[in-house]
Amino acid sequence: MKAVFATAYGSPDVLEIRDVPKPVPKENEILIRVRATTVTSGDWRIRTMNVPTGFGVMSRLALGVSGPRQPILGTELAGEVESMGDAVTGFSAGDEVFAFSGAGGGCHAEYRTMPADGAVALKPANLTFEEAAAISFGGTTALVFLRRAGIRRGDRVLVVGASGGVGTAAIQLARHFGAEVTGVCSTANVPMVRSLSADAIDYTQEDFSDRAERYDIIMDTTGTVGFGRARASLKDSGRLLVVAGGLPDMLQIPWAALTTRMRIIAGPTSGNAEDLRFLAALAEAGEYRPVIDRSYPLDRIADAHRYVDLGRKKGNVVISVAGPVHGTGGEYVSDPSLSAESTRDR
Repeated sequence: MKAVFATAYGSPDVLEIRDVPKPVPKENEILIRVRATTVTSGDWRIRTMNVPTGFGVMSRLALGVSGPRQPILGTELAGEVESMGDAVTGFSAGDEVFAFSGAGGGCHAEYRTMPADGAVALKPANLTFEEAAAISFGGTTALVFLRRAGIRRGDRVLVVGASGGVGTAAIQLARHFGAEVTGVCSTANVPMVRSLSADAIDYTQEDFSDRAERYDIIMDTTGTVGFGRARASLKDSGRLLVVAGGLPDMLQIPWAALTTRMRIIAGPTSGNAEDLRFLAALAEAGEYRPVIDRSYPLDRIADAHRYVDLGRKKGNVVISVAGPVHGTGGEYVSDPSLSAESTRDR
């Protein structure tokens, strides 16, 4: 089978497509023929080792000192069950599924094994493989943070970095929970954010912190807000969700608890099968649909990484591994005038 290897930390040029043996499922595993996967901000962080401030050494110890310990990146996929181990129940050959491997990576390949009791669920029938592949990373991240915040009907929620994979999922999930949602994004992304039934603030024209509005929850997916800036825009018992924060943000957590009724909520997230089934049910009900920006074939995955590197993606960037490309995305067009923005939508 073909798989994409990150041979070192660095630019998309470190990516190399190799032929490797197809994995054989263990007795409690299923073998999935991957139809689609994604390139996320998480893949960007691992490939570049561009991690939040204060976590550089820790990240290298965890992920690999000189290069990724797991060289095949990719955290989410959609495809078909091809075979399974003898102890597997609940899945059959031919089942269409989507899965989230999280820190285990390995989804940028034509096949991947997954534990049958892991983060795997049946694909929503109304989504393409490309859309289903994009459910997990943004969906589970947003879901876990909103649940940690104790989101309630009627809450006012501000999503900073609203046009990224996590941001577009957070808008839809917060709306599902009955919240009033405002998204912060660039001028070009205002129409998309509004199409998700959220108000929009164009950060190139105004700073949300200059407004008189107060929010129950501020979700920062960009790592650019900080408690000092968010504090004036939070209600007395408001919660700041730090999705992409550095060590200085973590150090603010006890200070906020001691001096205010506000909370800073941070830390890693991981999805499980229950979370995936919840997201799939919302997708089937028409309440959640991953936003797809662009689609690329597997042999152009380096181009997909170059696009994600710009920090301008709208929702998700999908890789078609087998079969035709579906979804709403367009093809990549090289434009040397593009440059990365100072903030990155996850």
